[in-house]
Amino acid sequence: MLAALLGAPLPRTVAEKRQLLLEHRIAVWDVIGSCEIAGSADSSIRDARPNDIAPLLAAADIRQIYTNGQTAHKYYNRYLRDTLGREAVCLPSTSPANAAWSVEKLVEAWGVIRENL
Repeated sequence: MLAALLGAPLPRTVAEKRQLLLEHRIAVWDVIGSCEIAGSADSSIRDARPNDIAPLLAAADIRQIYTNGQTAHKYYNRYLRDTLGREAVCLPSTSPANAAWSVEKLVEAWGVIRENL
């Protein structure tokens, strides 16, 4: 998604993905640090424990927080928003389970992040 949005070649390796993020000054952080989950079904998430994003926010100039889909947004709001005092912008999920959104529509919707790069 980010490669398409940024007009960059599709990274194939972890090192290439890391380089893409670093070049564009993008931080990626999971809202949930650990949980019980059946397969990849968001609806089965139990005993979620949030990741502590406060150290990252203290160390870096993070202009905006975005969540990848409704589930991440729900958990961000539940566990982190009030503690951090920062709102997050909910973007449509890039999960293959979100079949209602084409890659083109996702790239368009995710385009809002360009204003903070």
